[in-house]
Amino acid sequence: MSKRALIALILLAASPVHAGTVALTFDDLPVFGRTKPVADGAAITRKLLAGLQANHIHAIGFVNESQLEDDPAGRTALLARWLDAGMDLGNHTFSHPSLDTLPVDEYIADAAKGDAVTRVLDAAHGKVPRWFRYPFLETGPTLAIRDRFAAWLRSDGYRIAPVTMENSDDIFAMVYDEDIGRGDKRAARKVRREYIAFSRRIVPWYRSAARMLLGREPAYVFLLHASRLNADSIGALAGILRHEHLRPVSLDTAMIDPAYSLPDTYAGPNGDDWLERWAYTQKKDLPWDVLPVPPGGISLEAARLDSGPAKEP
Repeated sequence: MSKRALIALILLAASPVHAGTVALTFDDLPVFGRTKPVADGAAITRKLLAGLQANHIHAIGFVNESQLEDDPAGRTALLARWLDAGMDLGNHTFSHPSLDTLPVDEYIADAAKGDAVTRVLDAAHGKVPRWFRYPFLETGPTLAIRDRFAAWLRSDGYRIAPVTMENSDDIFAMVYDEDIGRGDKRAARKVRREYIAFSRRIVPWYRSAARMLLGREPAYVFLLHASRLNADSIGALAGILRHEHLRPVSLDTAMIDPAYSLPDTYAGPNGDDWLERWAYTQKKDLPWDVLPVPPGGISLEAARLDSGPAKEP
């Protein structure tokens, strides 16, 4: 075991200070999902931010600036609302490419292009972009590619925003948007109920998996998306966190946890979260046999929508 790994494990065992905390992170800003009119995105953004503020949650949103192209002023204003509300913004690349398929130098160029507007907005609020989230959580199919891009991130002042908790919100959100778009409010309410029920099951699973792997709970980093579904559900999600005694903190605070200094030697095509990466590195298993899975109907419908042509809801 390396000296760095040994120090991290000692700190991990000796430092329970961050147990019971979670950072909420939202991908695909300004708005997740199929292309929406700016007015629609504004309503989603306003409701999501109001819910975060009402529940005293300091979140970060990860931006794909390609979304700004069809209405730069209107969609940039949506990003400004996050900063005005006291939230943070991070880089999620310009066009949300896959590092598994795009040559690494082209991927670097896309990531470098991904903060042009965000950097200006941050400067107006006395900030600079500091956090990067990999699209699809794909960090590189080989160690050489992974290390090449990670070196660029460091040189540009970025840290990687990992994920140690998620609730498959993107697949629920796709179906929810489809139901709302065709005016089927009854079906949309059913999707939302299923989403909250699934979230209520998956959060405890992550907590149990972390305890099994690490011997204690880290400060979690929760992956969500800036979707209509989450705008309509943020109060319920906050209630689940309260029930689980998980206190929302900023990403900066969560990342102080020594767990995030543990070695991660995974390289490959999978977009795995960091509990899986640590388990791979430590040659341990997670409790996959009791992993909750989204309802089959939701998964099938989301797969159908994802394979079809993108249309406005």
